[in-house]
Amino acid sequence: MGSQSTSGWKRLNVAVVGGGIGGMSTAISLRRAGHDVTIYERNDFASEVGASVSCAANGTRWLHEWQVDVEKGDPVVLKSLINRDWKTGEPVSVYHLDDYEERWGYVYNMFHRQYMHRMLKDCALQEEGAGTPAKLMVNHACESIDIDNGVITFANGNTAQHDLIIGADGIGSVVRKVIGLTPEKRPSDSSCLHANVTTEEARKLGLVDYSLDSALEYWGGQEGKWDKIVLSPCNGGKLLSYYCFFPRTAGDYANHNWGGQDRPVEELLAPYPELDSQVRNHLAIGKEIQPWRLWVHEPYPYVVKGRIALLGDAGHPMMPHQSQGACMAIEDAAALGILFNKDYFNGDIAESLAVYEQIRLPRATKVQAAAAKAAYNINERIGFSSNTDTATYKVEDESKKLTIEEMNAYDMYRDADECLAKKRNQDYADKEKWIGGLPIGLKLSNGITIARPSA
Repeated sequence: MGSQSTSGWKRLNVAVVGGGIGGMSTAISLRRAGHDVTIYERNDFASEVGASVSCAANGTRWLHEWQVDVEKGDPVVLKSLINRDWKTGEPVSVYHLDDYEERWGYVYNMFHRQYMHRMLKDCALQEEGAGTPAKLMVNHACESIDIDNGVITFANGNTAQHDLIIGADGIGSVVRKVIGLTPEKRPSDSSCLHANVTTEEARKLGLVDYSLDSALEYWGGQEGKWDKIVLSPCNGGKLLSYYCFFPRTAGDYANHNWGGQDRPVEELLAPYPELDSQVRNHLAIGKEIQPWRLWVHEPYPYVVKGRIALLGDAGHPMMPHQSQGACMAIEDAAALGILFNKDYFNGDIAESLAVYEQIRLPRATKVQAAAAKAAYNINERIGFSSNTDTATYKVEDESKKLTIEEMNAYDMYRDADECLAKKRNQDYADKEKWIGGLPIGLKLSNGITIARPSA
């Protein structure tokens, strides 16, 4: 990686609006870059709801670079991705991760969302580690922002002035509205109910022990239908997190909020009379059954205005079918940490945020589109998209599918070097070796080889 001019670097007073996974990641990244960070959380405590979170190598690498204590998150290190026949449960497509760490440098972690959040919060706020510990302010719901002066007004009547403001306030982002974005969105054609099953209870009842697979497991999704079950093991395999998708016509939860009264197990089972009996028996003992609202957002034309930048679901909400939502938020945070560190930041906030948008928006938008396709075709999902010899393999456009190579071989430092060099009218020293953060000559599983376009 290169190093840009350090002349003019200055410590910034940064506000992060939203204390979820993306907000905590941003606090860590900008703390490591040498800045003072305050996290503003609208609730009376900063936590996460939900269950499992997927963190592939492109997210895990930043956790290690930031010196996060990953073991605190009690992850499951995945060994494979398994797609099973809807009725029999027999494997249809298996993507093995045996050489995953060797190829990409980092493992594929599966976290419980609350454990992951606590892990990140501890790292952001603790005294140990590089940088000044971030401050956490709860009961601070953002109400408005004076963009020119960087003044945030909160619902509790308090105000705060900051040099840089990051909107990490999720899919219902207030900061997004502040910068003039009104989402173009529609309810998904599929609905989802989530349920938790403990491995201990499944074993006691003599049910199959899926925790032994250390795998992300899928039933269905091959036939172009909306019916799909996704099993994500977390908490070291002690908890099995099930995401159960079905056509919205069979149950519409688009306007339900997570955290309400649990849904009855009969409602969970109703759409699946022909489902593999082994996994259906697991769902029959499901607890904490909650609806997950699914909305399809069209990509936003920008994510930066003045001193404000959006991050994670605030900037690019996506369907869950690539398991990349958390990784994209972590990558956003990493980009900010790079562009505002002492090797890259020259004191020009506008320049750094312009490059942030240039780096992040196209990549996140591509994942966003690929996640929508994978909703009804499991072969579009990273990993399975490499299994081109599977009998049921078919994708919409082979040349445009999302590949594991472009996700995990991507080097954000190289991308930042190239974009900043162009912005500053400088020559990019590695233009014969890298383009857009990918190594020239890299062969993707869609048959494309990364190359610089001819002049």
